[in-house]
Amino acid sequence: MNIGERIGLSLGKPTRNAFGEALRDLADEFPKLVVVDADVGNSTRTQWFGEANPDRFFQVGIAESNMVSMAAGLAATGRQALCSSFAAFLTANAFDQIRMSVGFPRANVKLVGSHAGISIGEDGPSQMGIEDLALMRAVPNLTVLCPADAHAAAVMTRQMLEHEGPVYMRTGRPKAPLVHPESPDLRLGRAAQLREGGDVTLIACGLMVAMALEAAEDLSADGIEARVIDMHTIKPLDEAAVIAASRETGAIVTAEEHLVQGGLGEAVAGCTAANAPCPVRRIGVQDTFAESGKPAELLEKYGLSAAAIVAAAREAMALR
Repeated sequence: MNIGERIGLSLGKPTRNAFGEALRDLADEFPKLVVVDADVGNSTRTQWFGEANPDRFFQVGIAESNMVSMAAGLAATGRQALCSSFAAFLTANAFDQIRMSVGFPRANVKLVGSHAGISIGEDGPSQMGIEDLALMRAVPNLTVLCPADAHAAAVMTRQMLEHEGPVYMRTGRPKAPLVHPESPDLRLGRAAQLREGGDVTLIACGLMVAMALEAAEDLSADGIEARVIDMHTIKPLDEAAVIAASRETGAIVTAEEHLVQGGLGEAVAGCTAANAPCPVRRIGVQDTFAESGKPAELLEKYGLSAAAIVAAAREAMALR
């Protein structure tokens, strides 16, 4: 059974596909946009932009550091540069270039990390980007995005291009359940509340938003009403939404397809500790590399499930 299927969520296209389609379709609206890819455009879906705009598409080969440096150079000439590769390769191999050539000068470069998380499945740990959000959160001046579904990815691609300055957006390989309507009213830096609830708050990003909605339905069957928030912008974090959740529900669970270190969970925990303390439990990959396997089995094995969120919610509520 697909994520979200038992609560009636439809399965949409992968967020990488929605990004690629939006990028191609927005080309005329952003005439200064150029795209640089590291020999994986057929996977990241930037290839679709390149096929429609060959004079604005640059292929640098398997050289992520050079790709980011080239994008920064193009941005310095007044162009808007976007570069993309697998999240693991982009953020790890080119971190120094992202830090000093993009973050430090506030270059108008958009970075898109595809195939993030453990749901890429059989490709294995070398290609699983599970530390990308932590790395990108650590770079000053960088906005960090993680859309939950195809509808969100399309809207956030436009907003990323409209935003002046560096942005990192995370996209995924598998088809994602549709948790948003078509053309949702999403804004960078503003969380989207998908479900009302006063007993506990579930804050999730990416594929785990659908898991959080599943968990909320399971909790509701036992008389526990969970608020569900899609925190699609990891940085800047919508602190007002987090503080309100802490004060109004008194317990928070975060869920992300990422290491628990340095990602959404730590951002939320830091916000609550500084402003409105409450019990926070974090669902994510627990300080380990995942093995190769089928996506659904990996998510279950490493505790990224609705059942794990339910258990964490009960634990957080018991600590109030």
